[in-house]
Amino acid sequence: MTDEPRWMRLSARFQGAAAVLLLGLGVWQGAAALATRQAETRLRPVLNGAAFLDGRLTGAVNHVLAHLLPADATLRAAGGLWRWGLFRSGGPQLRVGCADWLYLTEELRPWPTAEADMAARAAGLGRAAQALAGRGIRLLVAVVPDKARRHPENLCGAPWSAQARARHDAFLALLGAQNLPVVDLLPALRGVSPAFYRTDTHWNQEGAAAAAAAIAATLPPEVELARGEPFATSLADEETNGPGDLLRLMSLEHMPNPFRPRPDREHRAHTAAVEGAAQEGGGLLDEAPAPEVVLLGSSYSLNGNFLGSLQQALNSTVISFAQAGGGFSGAATAYFDSEAFRDTPPKLIIWEIPERVVAQPLSEAEKKLLSLW
Repeated sequence: MTDEPRWMRLSARFQGAAAVLLLGLGVWQGAAALATRQAETRLRPVLNGAAFLDGRLTGAVNHVLAHLLPADATLRAAGGLWRWGLFRSGGPQLRVGCADWLYLTEELRPWPTAEADMAARAAGLGRAAQALAGRGIRLLVAVVPDKARRHPENLCGAPWSAQARARHDAFLALLGAQNLPVVDLLPALRGVSPAFYRTDTHWNQEGAAAAAAAIAATLPPEVELARGEPFATSLADEETNGPGDLLRLMSLEHMPNPFRPRPDREHRAHTAAVEGAAQEGGGLLDEAPAPEVVLLGSSYSLNGNFLGSLQQALNSTVISFAQAGGGFSGAATAYFDSEAFRDTPPKLIIWEIPERVVAQPLSEAEKKLLSLW
């Protein structure tokens, strides 16, 4: 029997060395992930026999290995660069329009039980308004239209379902049937251009300021805010990149500009109370009254200096319970279960709701909240 050719022996050795190298790399990555503080926090509660037997420990380890590998960010960036560079794709969570405009898929797609879920949310808001009115608190609902609704001109062929197109007007009609005070923010947002960031799902600073002014102009007539607190907004001298959450979803936030959609640029706005301004009917040393306005909202209320613009438009301090990722009910659930609501109820609650969440299936947390009224 003849010996194997030299190239076959070299190939076998190379494959063996590569296998050992990859195995070592995997062990190193796994050990490094398990040694992180985040891994320690997640694993500590399940380091016991019961958690091992019922699978919770295995699930926690799998989560750490799936999300905390040191090379994870590099691998994700490489995948994002590949999708964008070759196919001009943003991945399953995004749709790419023209001129570097990006849109969330979830605001463009249909949902299976949209009509029933929108009706349930609108009815729950109606019951909440009645219950709050019984305590002398007024509710004002502000619906934030989708980015695609304000800027459809930049979709450029990105699919937008018929259900999503009709959702805004349908939900406003349901709210109107509940006799709720509602602010339709779309006309105000059409008054500025652009009103949204190109590479972020939220309104920009101009859009947020326009929305805040529209809310201040649409207060229920029985609400009289007596604070008279002046606020002023200033812009940073240096122009910086905008928030860019959609670039993060593409894993391209750290890539140089030629290899990603160009980021938004802005002079960051900051709003603060005017120092030395006396309260109406009192002096500087008078005890400040409890805030009269509470903001319940989503990440829209945390972006574009919306809270600052709202305080300036109202001439009143606004206590924000807004939550990133809070959707329809996250902020409301936290607030209505808080000491702040029980002990110092406001005159007015502004409930900001993103259009894109109102047709999504009701979560268990939402069902629980809506059942309170």
